[in-house]
Amino acid sequence: MKEQYSLPDDGLPISTIGSWSLQKYRLLDLYDTLFSTGMKHQWGVRVYIDLFSGPGRARIGTTQRIVETSPLIALRVPDPFDKYIFCDEDPDYVAALRERVKRDWPAVDASYLVGNCNDRVPEITAEIPRASKTTTVLSFCFIDPFGIGDIRFETIRALSRSRMDFLILLALAMDANRFQTLYARETDHTLDLFLGDPGWRNEWKMATSRRVDFRRFLAQQFADRMAAIGYLPPIGLFKM
Repeated sequence: MKEQYSLPDDGLPISTIGSWSLQKYRLLDLYDTLFSTGMKHQWGVRVYIDLFSGPGRARIGTTQRIVETSPLIALRVPDPFDKYIFCDEDPDYVAALRERVKRDWPAVDASYLVGNCNDRVPEITAEIPRASKTTTVLSFCFIDPFGIGDIRFETIRALSRSRMDFLILLALAMDANRFQTLYARETDHTLDLFLGDPGWRNEWKMATSRRVDFRRFLAQQFADRMAAIGYLPPIGLFKM
């Protein structure tokens, strides 16, 4: 895993991240590299999709250190993807990312979508190259939402209809646990959308009698739903 060094300010918009994000990006760099290189000779076209792309660069907290974030990390892998699809709600961030990619990777095949990724699924899937009898296509979708309310399971289900692997970061400790009481209310639909099913409350009522931790409960619920749409279930990660 490569260590990121501080970059100069290029005058384009940047986001702000915590220092803990550096470990996340080191692991993402490793996963991107393993995927893009490992699948290079197995698939005709490899696609990278980033649903919360941001501007491509971020400042760490109140420091002056600027580092590259997920979109540019994916562009720097030794065996680049054949197609990149970036989505973000902030039009200034998307414009900045487009400018950075155009400047440093002028020949790359990249598409940019502005808007909530949950509302732009048809456009996202339309940008994925079509497979054929002579060309196979495999996508890798990175999902790093600010909170669990930012991604809907129906979005994942719809994207999974294309041949696709996912790397999804779940904000369970900082989000779900903090707002457990709010999310459990019948009038709040945050987790209904996150899990794609309002029936989770009945299972939570049974889990509370066993003193199950809310974060582990949600992680297991999410894993079960991923398994239901054809993905391998985790082994021994969420035993309760």
